[in-house]
Amino acid sequence: MSHEPVRWGILGAANFAINVMGPAIHAAKGAEIRAVASSSEEKIAPFRAFAPGIRYHASYEALLADPEIDAVYIPLPNHIHVEWTIKALEAGKHVLCEKPIAMQEADFDRLIAARDASGLLASEAFMIVHHPQWQRVKALLAAGEIGELLQVNAMFTYENSDMGNIRNKPETGGGGLRDIGVYTFGATRFATGQEPVAMKDARMELRHGVDTLSANVFDFGGFDLHSLVSTRMMGRQEMQFHGSEGSIVVSCPFNALHFSQAELRINRAGEERLERFPRFDQYILQVEAFGAAMRGEASWPWPLEAARGTQAMIDQALSAD
Repeated sequence: MSHEPVRWGILGAANFAINVMGPAIHAAKGAEIRAVASSSEEKIAPFRAFAPGIRYHASYEALLADPEIDAVYIPLPNHIHVEWTIKALEAGKHVLCEKPIAMQEADFDRLIAARDASGLLASEAFMIVHHPQWQRVKALLAAGEIGELLQVNAMFTYENSDMGNIRNKPETGGGGLRDIGVYTFGATRFATGQEPVAMKDARMELRHGVDTLSANVFDFGGFDLHSLVSTRMMGRQEMQFHGSEGSIVVSCPFNALHFSQAELRINRAGEERLERFPRFDQYILQVEAFGAAMRGEASWPWPLEAARGTQAMIDQALSAD
């Protein structure tokens, strides 16, 4: 495949695309933003502040028909992710779609079929798997650094009581599990390489039709995952891996971009050591890895099949009484 830059288009002028993913695509090696589709050209002005040459398309369909677009990034509301991912694949575009890429596990039948029929790369944008701290955690667990893994504690909370916010609207796929449960569930599966065999316990609070707190215990066969996600608590995130011979604590597991260094606290035989990482932008790393996978230079660590496993856990948690 050509080593020309991957030419990206973005469907919609979402704030996250403006503030995070747009700049990441612009900064990534081997990538460039060519166009943004939105309901008005004024909405793409923030993109032109860092990439003045971006073209405007008045519809998503027009962007997908643009022959100068190789891949599309989809930051649209959750409930239309599947629709536009499939349309983009059918238009011959590779797809990186925000999480959750689907509303339910059954949606993956259509997504995987569309991907396979197109021969293109399609993925949920699960950026943490590209951060060196998570690759290190995965390697440490595989090497038995803390002995037999017995329990994982995962917490991700923030406060969002704005009822006008899209994350608080049930009709667009809002709620804490779809927004941040993907992290506690997905990170556990990625780091351990294991899948849950049963959900052992669950507690959920609903407000205005969306889950605002979900506490779950999943049995992974050899260890339990205790996960807490909430959109009505003070912001906090942490993951702990407890084994028979030690523990690993990931201090900033999901938003490491906000800190100058990501940090692992590794305790073994009563002695603790810190492993710190230089500042990485996991979103830039994600874009660069996507391009490498498109060119066949590297494998992609989070295929649709991986995202499907996380969605199955979300479905199970949402169905709990």
